[in-house]
Amino acid sequence: MKVTGFTFIRNAIKFDYPIVESINSILPLCNDFVVAVGNSDDNTLDLIQNIDKKKIKIIETVWDDSLREGGGVLADETNKAFHAIENDTDWCFYIQGDEVVHEKYLDTVIKAMETYKDDQRVDGLLFNYRHFYGSYDYIGESYRWYRREIRVIRNKKSIYSYRDAQGFRKGTNKKLHVKYIDACIYHYGWVKDPRAMQNKQLNFNKYWHDDHWIDKNVLKASEFNYSDVDALALFNDTHPKVMEQRIKQKNWKFDYDISRNSFSGKDKFRRFIEKFAGIRLMEYKNYKII
Repeated sequence: MKVTGFTFIRNAIKFDYPIVESINSILPLCNDFVVAVGNSDDNTLDLIQNIDKKKIKIIETVWDDSLREGGGVLADETNKAFHAIENDTDWCFYIQGDEVVHEKYLDTVIKAMETYKDDQRVDGLLFNYRHFYGSYDYIGESYRWYRREIRVIRNKKSIYSYRDAQGFRKGTNKKLHVKYIDACIYHYGWVKDPRAMQNKQLNFNKYWHDDHWIDKNVLKASEFNYSDVDALALFNDTHPKVMEQRIKQKNWKFDYDISRNSFSGKDKFRRFIEKFAGIRLMEYKNYKII
């Protein structure tokens, strides 16, 4: 069984992406790894070249900055990396530049790959998510955070990155048939120095909106306001080992009183139903679990 990792990245240093940690977290499972490195204003290319010269395959790309609706350029870059994967690969493990897999889940992932390798009904594997916010001590608790998404897909070129690269579809806009596995993606996209986070927000919104929308909706400030959040929970587990050094170097403070969580009436009702019936109402599912 051959496994290839793939991702895309641009300006990783400038916007403080943990891309090295992301790649290293799943590299033990991968025979090789394709990274689409976009035209950057920093030394992102050198950063990727120094990870693992034996496994890493770099394709240099130029982002289409005219794709300013719905994050379409992110899907475009994802597809460039996916299409560069060799035909003899069985499974493709996708990870974004702010996502990390805890080492405790690696055995679960590889066993699932082996189990479903020859079951052509299975297009991919579905992971749980933990979305960290503000610091490494808090995770998003409200329903605006997606709970699950596909991160391992079969090496079929009928599959493609969907919308803003959060998930995948196949053929004529069909949802993938997936197996849910008890493994988790740790999403650190909302954990940065407040100054770096503000810079990222100003830049990243350009891939969803035009300049008029940004001027109207993105606050002009030197630092990002992390206090503007509805609900968080304390994280009481361990982080992936590859994140240890980055966490030690954290140089800002963020505290949140979780007793002040402000769930909407709709979210309170949804939480009630989920707690007592085990059903998550109105959940966006870009997949079909089989």
